Amino acid sequence: MTFVLAPGLYIVATPIGNLGDLSPRAAEILLNADVVAVEDSRVTAGLFRHLGAKRPMTPYHDHNAEAVRPGLVARMATQAVALVSDAGTPLISDPGYKLVRDARAAGHAVTTIPGPCAGIAALTLAGLPTDRFLFMGFLPSKQQARGEAIAEVAGVRATLVFYESGPRLSAALAALAEGLGDREAAVAREITKKFEECVTGSLSELSARYAEGGPKGEIVIVVAPPGEAPPASAEDADAALAEALTRLPASKAAGEVAKRLGLDRKALYARAMEMKGG
Repeated sequence: MTFVLAPGLYIVATPIGNLGDLSPRAAEILLNADVVAVEDSRVTAGLFRHLGAKRPMTPYHDHNAEAVRPGLVARMATQAVALVSDAGTPLISDPGYKLVRDARAAGHAVTTIPGPCAGIAALTLAGLPTDRFLFMGFLPSKQQARGEAIAEVAGVRATLVFYESGPRLSAALAALAEGLGDREAAVAREITKKFEECVTGSLSELSARYAEGGPKGEIVIVVAPPGEAPPASAEDADAALAEALTRLPASKAAGEVAKRLGLDRKALYARAMEMKGG
């Protein structure tokens, strides 16, 4: 169907593997946009062949974004500009947020056409908690920087999601096992494709499985949150109360320690009064 799109920026999610996942709305936007900003025209040309059509494309990626962005923003005043990545949802571990920011600053309409995202798809396959998750993108390639990045999130009480490539998978899993401990995890690859696979196990098990080298293509690693901390001991509670009582009255000290250690406030208050009386 041919129609005239209103000027502005259209952020279009495209399939991560199975071309049947392209939504009808996404297809309409791509077929009617005045220009499509792409990471790699060869990749997006394959999508247009699937649609049986051709549209003007212009490269927009990490290496040319600063030079190309002003021209794209200017075109949005009178034209419909669609933004796609090679696969999945643009801006998710791909260039684009500055284009959205500058489009908004120029007063242009920004519309999203949601769809596939490898990180979200992997979460649905992994069988790990999804009520809280943190997307980390790609880990640094250098060992020290990778270790530092992992250490930053070691205490985060959320499922962690990483993108990775096959050649780096083994090193990434080993570093995660070392930095996070032997948590439950999953390695998902070829999502939506014929040979889709999601392998689950502990980080040490997965590290051993892929020690000889990872599969080809882009991969998603999903890692479970840290386990529950052991309950505070009576000695821990007494030490915390003793310190709090140097600054606060018994009721407030009990409340502070109860919140910090997850203990019963009334019991802590009674113990605080014993300590003050003693």
